Amino acid sequence: MLDMPPLQFADLPGLRMGYYEAGPQTDPTPLVLLHGWPELAFSWRHQIKAFAAAGRRVIAPDQRGYGATPGPAAVEAYDLDHLTGDIAHLLDHLKIDKAIIVGHDWGGIVGWGFPLRHPTRAAGVVGLNTPHLPRSPVDPIAILRKRFGDSMYIVRFQDPARESDRIFADNIEKLFDFMLRKPPPARTGGGPINLDFPSIVAAYDAARDARPSIATAQEKAVFIDAFRRSGFTGGINWYRNFTRNWERSADLDFAIRVPCLMIAAELDAVLPPAMSQGMEQLVPDLERHLVNGSGHWTQQEYPDEVSRTILDWRARHFA
Repeated sequence: MLDMPPLQFADLPGLRMGYYEAGPQTDPTPLVLLHGWPELAFSWRHQIKAFAAAGRRVIAPDQRGYGATPGPAAVEAYDLDHLTGDIAHLLDHLKIDKAIIVGHDWGGIVGWGFPLRHPTRAAGVVGLNTPHLPRSPVDPIAILRKRFGDSMYIVRFQDPARESDRIFADNIEKLFDFMLRKPPPARTGGGPINLDFPSIVAAYDAARDARPSIATAQEKAVFIDAFRRSGFTGGINWYRNFTRNWERSADLDFAIRVPCLMIAAELDAVLPPAMSQGMEQLVPDLERHLVNGSGHWTQQEYPDEVSRTILDWRARHFA
């Protein structure tokens, strides 16, 4: 695969996980890179190469339900207990005591959730675009429905008929042509942003999209081929556990007491930098970095800046 180390497999409890590893195994504090939706470990191809070149051990799995890691059929098998448990079991398989967990998008939710559920296994956490938030006072799906309406993609994903899964499966090329592009200029007003991604993708016409691509045709083909094989239900099942995750987190301490780094993207419309305001109340040892001009796919849009920022932070905290 383009710019990727060999694919390996770990037989974990109830799951066979595909992952990629590079860098020296003597590195005492590896970096574990967790992708988001709709992505793969391949989304970290630039960082894997940069971290290994800097002498750092790096592990990037295809997470449960993605790519080389098929998941179970049950929706409940994709809750945060399972997703964070997979990472703990992968560390066990690799005989790693503690690691720095780096997460983007949904991988960020898993990354911030990891030390809450496995506090002795996280040496540090890096959130890329995704902030660490306090537990919401009510079901988060109810909040999203009230704020954005029933057409908002996360709300639509709750549909038991799985219409969104079929729309994306029928329009895979359109989906990744739409997703893997630079963001539009910063909004200066107007109505609310359209987050009805299933409808946007179904009607998408690449010929009318002037935004530059952030991926070559070969790189885009990696995503298209992987999701053509796996479908979208596994990844979307993560979203179908928002309510379950909220219910099961009532007794968790949301404070994170290890060194953390929050990398925000200036033009991320889904996870804007303002969402991370106040994180210091839950994360006392927090550093911040803003990637100017970046949209949501920050590690692919600005790979050198992201890699350098993480390596610099790591060097200061984990010499």
